Amino acid sequence: MTDDARTPVRLGIASVPTHPPETLRDLAVAAEASGLDDLWVWEDCFKQSGLAAAAAALGWTERIRVGLGLMPVPLRSTAITAMEIATLARLFPGRFVPAVGHGVQSWMAQAGVRVDSPLTLLREHTVALRALLSGEEVTTSGRYVSLDAVRLDWPPTTPVPLWVGGVGPRTLVLAGEVGDALILANALTPDDVRAAAGTAQDAAARAGRTLTDVHATLIATTGPRAQKRLDAELPTWGSAPGQGVGAAGDAATIAAAVRDLADAGATAVAVQPTADEPDLAAFATFLGAQVRPLLA
Repeated sequence: MTDDARTPVRLGIASVPTHPPETLRDLAVAAEASGLDDLWVWEDCFKQSGLAAAAAALGWTERIRVGLGLMPVPLRSTAITAMEIATLARLFPGRFVPAVGHGVQSWMAQAGVRVDSPLTLLREHTVALRALLSGEEVTTSGRYVSLDAVRLDWPPTTPVPLWVGGVGPRTLVLAGEVGDALILANALTPDDVRAAAGTAQDAAARAGRTLTDVHATLIATTGPRAQKRLDAELPTWGSAPGQGVGAAGDAATIAAAVRDLADAGATAVAVQPTADEPDLAAFATFLGAQVRPLLA
């Protein structure tokens, strides 16, 4: 594939919950000022609220798209999730990207909300949530989601794409069947991204649907001891050094890694800083000022 034929990829940065919540404001402001396309916030148990973080980041910025990847559906009722998404969508039209998933099952057990069939819950939740966000009155009685003539008084004024996240084969199929876009919950190699995106896209095609986006994560470091810092970070996220996950080095090295993920099917890549990143705002500025131009 020639450079001219390549599809543009959105470049963002992730606000990782290994950093305290009070670091978010400087990161969000720097990410927007540097020209990055996206800021992604997380909701890992039991660290930070993704919706509170997304609302704050949206309020501190004016242009950048803010994604929440992702909300574990066992933690929230479908109705309150629809209310929260619709409120942010109306306050910040076109700038908020919500994503849902079945959550990490050990965490769901700790919270007392683990269910026997996480995929059934995710399907029922996503289908009902999309209908509510579309302004429909919803009555349904499923295994886990029950609604009786529920309609939002203030639905979004513009369509809100509903992203579905996960990495397991059955979750990827479900994401293709009911999601508008796919968010891969873990940092993966380009080959793994290609396979996962293909699984979800094939499932979408069989369901007569199309996935508009595929989101991937790149753990990255730059500066002194970059490779050692990356190697130390990877085990935290279930990877190991030498497996092709992550990038360490200068702007060209990180841009090449982002492009590899894009060539594998990712339309948006969020760079994930390490837990020991000493200056998140400076790292965001580096990505926007030095890495992003190399992807143009």
